Amino acid sequence: MKLKFETIVLLMVAAAFLASCTGTGKKPAKTGGKQVFRVVKKHQPVASRSPIPTIDRSSMLPPPRILEPGHRTTQDVLDLFGSYVEQELKPYFQNAGVSYPPKKLTFIALKQEKKLEVWARDDGDYRFIRDYDIKAASGVSGPKLRQGDKQVPEGIYRIVALNPNSNYHLSMKLNYPNEFDWFHAQREGRFDPGSDIFIHGDSVSAGCLAMGDRAIEELFVLTAQVGPENVKVIIAPRDPRVLPLDPNGYGLPPWTSELYRMISAEMEFFSDDIRVSNSRSLYPVRSPLR
Repeated sequence: MKLKFETIVLLMVAAAFLASCTGTGKKPAKTGGKQVFRVVKKHQPVASRSPIPTIDRSSMLPPPRILEPGHRTTQDVLDLFGSYVEQELKPYFQNAGVSYPPKKLTFIALKQEKKLEVWARDDGDYRFIRDYDIKAASGVSGPKLRQGDKQVPEGIYRIVALNPNSNYHLSMKLNYPNEFDWFHAQREGRFDPGSDIFIHGDSVSAGCLAMGDRAIEELFVLTAQVGPENVKVIIAPRDPRVLPLDPNGYGLPPWTSELYRMISAEMEFFSDDIRVSNSRSLYPVRSPLR
């Protein structure tokens, strides 16, 4: 009988030990001096958790502009380079006594010197702003006559289009052939005098003026700010303010003398004295290459 009692006690102790090891899932808590067992669910399944709310962000911000070449607009170019260009050019305009941006612009391209001069004015005379090196201008002295001759044209032109997606970074299209070019082409039976003449970036030319990427950024932004309709482009074989243009060169058409008289007369509005007095007096520190 005694053995049976001890056996029962041992069995009860073992049962209590096993219960403490395996756990019952109940956790005591004191409430009003009494122990209350609460059931705690361990390893709660993910499906029963509160879902993370989905936020529609499309209505929070406007869609970003696509700025890759092929999809840019002129406004995108102004947003990209406008502040930089103003920082670069404004000191030149201040030195010349012209507002930035000005009311009128004239670009003078000199093929022999490989320079492109920028002149600007508000209500008074044109003032020299600065010049740029022309990186490439294919052909020789003399006007462009036909498609494929790789000649840079000569004459007085307008900018008729801005291309923010040019294969040459940025470009500005000239109205070549203009009325003068067409008139003489038709008289001579040249029905394909060529087209698509640009001022553009890079340093490769097949009849265009290649200015390099940094220069075309400044020229493009400046033209867009002033308005292409307020920009004139004069392209001369060389500077007629230094020596008169010679219309009797080898292979030049008979009407070259008329063309060179027009160019020389137009250049009289851009005094070389003004150009020299302002051209070397200011050299702003250029910002580092991007």
